[in-house]
Amino acid sequence: MELVKWNPFGRNMSIRNHMDNLFSDFFNPELFINECTECTVGGSWNPTVDVYEEKDEIIVKAELPGVDKKDIHVDVDRGVLNLKGERKHEEEVKEENFYRKESAYGKFERSFKLPGGTDFDKITADFKDGILKVRVPKTEEKKPKQITIH
Repeated sequence: MELVKWNPFGRNMSIRNHMDNLFSDFFNPELFINECTECTVGGSWNPTVDVYEEKDEIIVKAELPGVDKKDIHVDVDRGVLNLKGERKHEEEVKEENFYRKESAYGKFERSFKLPGGTDFDKITADFKDGILKVRVPKTEEKKPKQITIH
């Protein structure tokens, strides 16, 4: 008989993520970008995403190893940035030959609510070495401005 490590919270991770987002939004409402929890559609896997701010833009960087560029779709709808795609399962090894299988395959979707003061018409996306980098430029009024004292 094989021993398998039991994770009591494995099935409840999505509930935990929703609760974490709820408390995060409540105690820190001024976060620049929040994951849009009401927009997230459960897929078979979720890529890891880093969201950070630079001087003139917001960067959304998603790790998508094994995903083909043609299988990735990026769009903006009513201030929500949507990353969608699919990692296809390749049948290189027969199922019965696996000892352990941890790679996730299938469709994914991540959605992020963009803050006001971003220019949706100038969003760009690059995909290189399994990393999708979406650049969301800030509008002029959102950029910090140095005021000279006379």
